[in-house]
Amino acid sequence: MKRRHEQKLIILSLLLLICFNMPILLLFDSAASLFGVPVIYFYIISICVFSIIISLYIVNKYHE
Repeated sequence: MKRRHEQKLIILSLLLLICFNMPILLLFDSAASLFGVPVIYFYIISICVFSIIISLYIVNKYHE
């Protein structure tokens, strides 16, 4: 894997670190629900799925 593709994965890791930071998580900590699921659970699961899809795309596209 080339250096620039590794950098993309590092940037993705830093974005995940920001997304799972406690002040950001507290923004979604409420009693409200979305499709019957608490908002914080929906946020955490959607960020995890998003990160898996993006990292899979980077690894598959740039695998050499």
